[in-house]
Amino acid sequence: MKKIYIIILAACTTSLMFSSCKKVLEKQDLGSFTADQVYNDSTTTKLSIDYIYSQNQPAWFGNVGGLSASVSSLSEEQYGDNVFVKGTATIESVTDLGNTNTAGNYVKIRTINMFIRDVNAGTLDPAVKKRFIAQAYFWRAFRYFELVKLYGGVPVVLVPLDAVGEDAKKAALLPRNTTSETFAQIVRDLDSCIKYIPVKWPKNDDYGRITKGAAQAFKGRVLLTFASPEFNPSNVSSRWQDAYAANTQAIATLSTNGFGLYAKFDASMWTTEGSNGGSTPRNPEAVLATLYNTGTTDIGQNNNSYPNATVPKYIGSTGGSNLPTWDMALAFPMKDGKDIGASKYTYSLATFYKDRDPRFEQTIAYNGCNWPLSANPSYRLWTYYYSKNNVLTSTESSASSSGLYLRKAIDPALTLATFLNAGTDWLEIRYAEVLLNQAECAAEIGNIGQSQEAYANIIAIRKRAGIEAGADGLYGLAAGLSATQLVTAVIKERQIELAFEGKRFWDLRRRKLLETILNGKRRLGITIALKNTGTNTDYILSSRDASASTNLDALFTSSFTVTTKQLDTYNIAYQSGVYFFGIPTVSLNNNINLKQNNTWGGPFDPLQ
Repeated sequence: MKKIYIIILAACTTSLMFSSCKKVLEKQDLGSFTADQVYNDSTTTKLSIDYIYSQNQPAWFGNVGGLSASVSSLSEEQYGDNVFVKGTATIESVTDLGNTNTAGNYVKIRTINMFIRDVNAGTLDPAVKKRFIAQAYFWRAFRYFELVKLYGGVPVVLVPLDAVGEDAKKAALLPRNTTSETFAQIVRDLDSCIKYIPVKWPKNDDYGRITKGAAQAFKGRVLLTFASPEFNPSNVSSRWQDAYAANTQAIATLSTNGFGLYAKFDASMWTTEGSNGGSTPRNPEAVLATLYNTGTTDIGQNNNSYPNATVPKYIGSTGGSNLPTWDMALAFPMKDGKDIGASKYTYSLATFYKDRDPRFEQTIAYNGCNWPLSANPSYRLWTYYYSKNNVLTSTESSASSSGLYLRKAIDPALTLATFLNAGTDWLEIRYAEVLLNQAECAAEIGNIGQSQEAYANIIAIRKRAGIEAGADGLYGLAAGLSATQLVTAVIKERQIELAFEGKRFWDLRRRKLLETILNGKRRLGITIALKNTGTNTDYILSSRDASASTNLDALFTSSFTVTTKQLDTYNIAYQSGVYFFGIPTVSLNNNINLKQNNTWGGPFDPLQ
């Protein structure tokens, strides 16, 4: 799928964004354009805002650089050896703040601020100006949200600071705004965006641009975070009310403009892309999407590397990098929506995949499962071991360390030739998340009407997933949950519905559950081995596909043993300081007015 900023190839960081870029627009060199020529013309102004999209849109797993690039391994979703789970993080561990003059988030914010200034100074029609600037407001809010959720309050810069000279250097030594002030500015930017951004863009090529509903949904996410225990330990109720109102408004706007839950929970929810007219998506779930294309020679080549890194390495990819843990597999309920042990369906380790929430099959790939892959609808995955000279040997040429694979959003039509250049879009905000955001706020508010709304939202998501309704029509939810129990149910639903979408770590962190849920534990994988070890051969190799097609349960029972294994070699030990990361030394040295968080020995209170 073609990305909306296709003509822009690379960053230009001088005072005029395109002044040193050598690009072609109608066979003209944009490097020769003046600021007046760029910002007095809607075509070149569009190129400029498209560049801002390219610098700020999140990639797969919500990766916007820095810490967000590895969040799956910071929770129980995926194994990863890092200082956070070890409990050895320091103020140097999260460097996303960067230097306010020369690197990181503030370079992107400076580019956005220059765009706002220069468009305002241009001669475009006022209504056109407002639509351009509204998009810039969104991305400035997005970038500041990335910073505030890491550190608490940061210096809020709303105009481009001079880049050279001693006076300019001194002017850039700004103190940190309070956390409340930083959130307030994020909300102001989003409100300005919402005021001027359209509910729909007119052209099919505008698919992927920020819409009013997307901006409202992001505001709902921001205010949900501000209301959560990480930022709201005294549980100020007005914050939950504000977050509830924002998410309710987002749902109203989205639902009246063609958005809603996609019909089914499978790979097609990700592979159904593009416009159904203007910016109305063919996939109603796609509230905020990052677009990818499939070309290898396209001037705006933006290929999605997720499938190539995820599918089994033995099929010829570079894959096997995004491996679910056994803990993640166990988190899925049974197909009646009840947890293992509370369900009418009997769970057995020997057939762990049987009678599970249908989302299990669409998220976790396991030994013997039918996983349409490489354009083969009958493909089966095999991850077992057999004995060879008394040594367990994997049937895979390159074995999964956890015994499982991630299959979520893998396009079954991809082949070995196209894995590397996959074009599947990333859905940063799905409609299901907005429902869950509202449900969490409603549960926290706790009155009867809102509690019923929280139930209704979870039920809608579970119904779409294919979970059984049950005699009570609650799709596995218990009746009469308290506010606290209902919040727990929402967080659990987020773990399943949004698995491997870059949300779990942030959810545990904002709910201050990292220590409660993870500390003292070691993440697990599984080993599946052939029972008859005396043959020294992979004796089911030629018959396994047919046997699995006939009766996978019988094959598992007769041929395999399933055991768990520890992936971590130490107990997870999150520090309390990770709820607000420390300001790194380089940033403190470059700006004497920055103060360290009190959670890391400094005077700055990130709860103010």
